[in-house]
Amino acid sequence: MKEVPLQTEVKSAKRIKVSSLAKTRKRSDYFWAYLMIAPTMLGLFIFYLWPIVQNFYFSFTEWGAFGQYEWTGLDNYKRLLEDATLLQAFKNTSIYIIFTVPIGIFLSIIVAVLLNQNIKGKSIYRTLYFLPVITMPAAIAMVWKWLYNADYGMFNYLLSLAGIDGPQWVSDPSIALYSIIAVAIWSGIGYNMVIFLSGLQGIPKMYYEAAEIDGAGPVTVFFKITLPLLSPVIFFVSIMSLIGAFQVFDLIFMMIGKSSTALESTQSIVYLFYQHAFVLNDKGYAAAIAVLLLAVILIITAIQMVLQKKWVHYD
Repeated sequence: MKEVPLQTEVKSAKRIKVSSLAKTRKRSDYFWAYLMIAPTMLGLFIFYLWPIVQNFYFSFTEWGAFGQYEWTGLDNYKRLLEDATLLQAFKNTSIYIIFTVPIGIFLSIIVAVLLNQNIKGKSIYRTLYFLPVITMPAAIAMVWKWLYNADYGMFNYLLSLAGIDGPQWVSDPSIALYSIIAVAIWSGIGYNMVIFLSGLQGIPKMYYEAAEIDGAGPVTVFFKITLPLLSPVIFFVSIMSLIGAFQVFDLIFMMIGKSSTALESTQSIVYLFYQHAFVLNDKGYAAAIAVLLLAVILIITAIQMVLQKKWVHYD
């Protein structure tokens, strides 16, 4: 029988020992990693995931006085299909999205491209455009509500100088929603501008240098180089803007009075949810509205994820 050399046995023992130490160290690393992220994961579960589960459960219940509720099955979802007010809220939200998302993204790109040039005082301009982002939405709504005031607001005063009788900006059902849309576009440009600026500064300069050598004009450069290379950022901003537009509430709540004649033509899905949850104490139906909104957002986001393959360039 052939004997195994002593040196070979020692090397084998060392390998086993090193392997065992590596596994122990790996387990220790995993332990400390999980320990470090535990507070964040716990907060995510308590304040985000668990409320979603609760809301889904409550959507199958009907609430009464003193926090009492009972299981009603699919009654709230059947009620959704017959609610004309919900249909109007979806229509209002859709109009809001159709105007604010594409116009807001387009204007943000234009502003970002202009402020990405070597112009004097661009830091000041960037700050001015970003100021609405760090301003409280309630403050923005109050200022614009004053500007829109039919009796002493600045807009109607300027129109009166030209002999024009200004409209009821936030109380006329036919234009109140568009007045809110204008405020939303104005206040959202700064945030998107910063994101687009970061995307523009990540585009290699050699593409613009090559285009300049070939004699391409600024319009050609914008559509042939800037937009294609900026498409991943545009895709991200479009998703975030769409989700934010579906959740519009604060501007409507602050600018449109509860007894205003324009409330029906301006209230969003989230505003309708607020009405049922906190005013009418119809929390079961409000939960069903929230579940429906979540489903719509998930479906539209999934469609965007599929369609992005046709127009987003990651090269």
